Amino acid sequence: MAVVIERIPLVNRWVSEQWRIVAVVPDDREASEAAAVERIDAEGGTRWIVGGHAIELNRTEAEGYFLNISAPEPKAFVMWRNREAGDDAADGIAIAAQLVSVSYNEAGRLLDGGEQVEAVPLAQAIRAWMEPFVAEHYKPEPKRKSRRNQLYERDRDDGPAPKSG
Repeated sequence: MAVVIERIPLVNRWVSEQWRIVAVVPDDREASEAAAVERIDAEGGTRWIVGGHAIELNRTEAEGYFLNISAPEPKAFVMWRNREAGDDAADGIAIAAQLVSVSYNEAGRLLDGGEQVEAVPLAQAIRAWMEPFVAEHYKPEPKRKSRRNQLYERDRDDGPAPKSG
């Protein structure tokens, strides 16, 4: 997979630019060039296509994948971090994508842990790749019948409450 990162120049006294994750797309490049960074300059800003990211599907995350592809707008989730001052490579990108996921549950855990997570629209090709996996591995929990006052009925079955004192 490749992550598309965008830098938008701002006219602002405190901040000169905004960085954001724009998309996650399948990377059709050869393995030797998959980690390469491709720069695209446009009038609204600059975009970089950063390859070398993998999405691995795991059976334990099947519910999170199901929740994602059954949502009205499925998403890809990218956990990213700011690069350190001495970590700036020649590519000029100030943020680095650390992890790409398609699980709602995993994205929630990352956010709960204080990580920066950007949600971007899920590419149709990625969704089509996920669907057979979800169909095979996602098994919804069976619904349990719930009776009203079920907690209180257990107390009635034990007989009268013992007298105190």
